[in-house]
Amino acid sequence: MASQELSHLRDEINLVLADFTEARSRSLTEIGSELQPVAHAMKEFITDSGKRFRPIFAYLGYLGTGAIPRPEILRACTALELVHVCALIHDDVMDGSDTRRNKPAIHKLFESLHDESSYQGNSERFGLASAILLGDLALVWADRLLVESGITREEFINAQVVFSDMRDELMAGQYLDVLEGALATTSVERSLKVARFKSGKYSIERPLHFGASLADRADFYESYSKFGLPLGEAFQLRDDLLGVFGDPKVTGKPAGDDLREGKRTVLIAITMESATQEERKLITSSLGNPDLSQEEVSTLQEIIVRSGALNEVEKLITDLTATSISALQDSPVDGKIAKVLEEMAIIATQRSV
Repeated sequence: MASQELSHLRDEINLVLADFTEARSRSLTEIGSELQPVAHAMKEFITDSGKRFRPIFAYLGYLGTGAIPRPEILRACTALELVHVCALIHDDVMDGSDTRRNKPAIHKLFESLHDESSYQGNSERFGLASAILLGDLALVWADRLLVESGITREEFINAQVVFSDMRDELMAGQYLDVLEGALATTSVERSLKVARFKSGKYSIERPLHFGASLADRADFYESYSKFGLPLGEAFQLRDDLLGVFGDPKVTGKPAGDDLREGKRTVLIAITMESATQEERKLITSSLGNPDLSQEEVSTLQEIIVRSGALNEVEKLITDLTATSISALQDSPVDGKIAKVLEEMAIIATQRSV
């Protein structure tokens, strides 16, 4: 499976999502025409781009056991993308992010709907309430897609523990992320733990486990963890760098958005260790200020670079990725799929979005 085949796999996942969301959107509008904005927003958010890392890793986790490709398994793996959609919608609410993929975040979209429709009450509260409900709906749809995937009863039961663990860990990681901001910590160790649970485990390790569980091959979990855990941390560290230094035209978010949101990332923790006392005071007073100007963001970026934190995180990403790839060498993973996983490791950690 070369790059072209990975692209084909992503296209197949997109087709599954398109068909499923079309059917679910019709069902929503049958309840009442008032749900048309919900149906449209869900369909557009789910089908408009997306890297599809989680279903791809899940399907590779299945194939890596030597199992035979099946469309039902691919549909089941695609359910993980809807868990991700839930996380993205809720994450934007918790972070106060106004944009996602160069478009208004869901809560801002429904806030605008309230204003344009001259509804009664507070438009901001309406937007937030709507986003919470749409995020919940995505999580419900994840269950539904798994149920309707066509896998056998035994396969469905086999996947339940991993599917549940994945969602438990995601919610735990999201809370830890919120808590770190409230505690205003600057610990590298604590920030790495957030990275591991908020994104790393649910983006790579658990999807691989999910695929193996569908093949009834729990004996592959350990090998997939040795590959997936370091790669998952590297994946989140790349996200952290993009949240501060990413090009808005590519990331779909304003430059330095993580600084405005007050994210307590590994990047910030390392910066605080090496910055001067005056620089630490500036960072502390600036983090979490939603009104930071681009000039103020640029000043913070310069401090981060000068502290050596940017280079240190880049090195950490490189080392973690190397550890991940080396774990495949002595693993029982099918040789052809191991090469694809190595390719995915590079894609996941060297991306610009």
